[in-house]
Amino acid sequence: MAVLVDTPRWPAHGTLWAHLVSDTSLAELHAFAARCGVPRRSFDLDHYDVPAARHAELVAAGAQHVEGRELVRRLRASGLRVRATERPARTELARRWAELLPAHPAVGEELAVRWSEPHRVYHGVEHLLAVLDRLRLLADGGERVSRAVVLAAWCHDAVHDGTTPADEEASAALAARLLGPVVGADDAVEVARLVRVTADHVPSPDDAPGRVLCDADLGVLGGAPEDYRRYAEQVRAEYRHVPEPDFRRGRAAVLSSLLDRPRLYVTPTGARLWEEAARRNVGAELARLRAG
Repeated sequence: MAVLVDTPRWPAHGTLWAHLVSDTSLAELHAFAARCGVPRRSFDLDHYDVPAARHAELVAAGAQHVEGRELVRRLRASGLRVRATERPARTELARRWAELLPAHPAVGEELAVRWSEPHRVYHGVEHLLAVLDRLRLLADGGERVSRAVVLAAWCHDAVHDGTTPADEEASAALAARLLGPVVGADDAVEVARLVRVTADHVPSPDDAPGRVLCDADLGVLGGAPEDYRRYAEQVRAEYRHVPEPDFRRGRAAVLSSLLDRPRLYVTPTGARLWEEAARRNVGAELARLRAG
């Protein structure tokens, strides 16, 4: 458990720069940077860029000096490393959070770290961005998308171990803990309630926010056939520990229950955008599963 700083080697703006990281948590890193007067604008997803002139000062303040390879190794082992392939999506997530709650970047960063966990295949950063994009489509179609709904999208799979409804319950508890001090207890309770609704995607008829959130989350079912196939493959990869016959039975049961619903989408805009394609896609996957 340490804050680490490597040797300044990277030239820019007339000086050399080092990286300041934590091998424990972003909260520890931000707290250390704040104590040392390192500006928040120097933070870049998993590290602070610090000039060579501040290196000795940071070490004196408690940062452990390591060489670059050791810093990367320990950052990767901590789970906080943002890979190059992830950076565009993580940068976009940071931008979206800044639009939503600009005064509380640390909350967005904690959620982004959770969404970037290495065991996730489908339920990762791309899924979160897609749900946020679909909320915008629903809003453009006339549905009311409140801040609580957007926050619930950010939190709805923040805990993902592959167990329903335990994941949703844990995500709801996390939402209440993170957001209570930020948006107030009442709004945090509403966000947590909405997260729990995504356990079965069956909002009550008078739950307008829940209906919008569920339609955005299930919108993946109504994508182009090639996008749906990719989604189905990603879901299988997340459950690769489940034997094939068991997965086929469980997945077929889920898909059959979806097709048995009078409507997959419960907002007028969601039904218009995705209902027809979703029924084709889900029916085709179900046929493949039953055919073996």
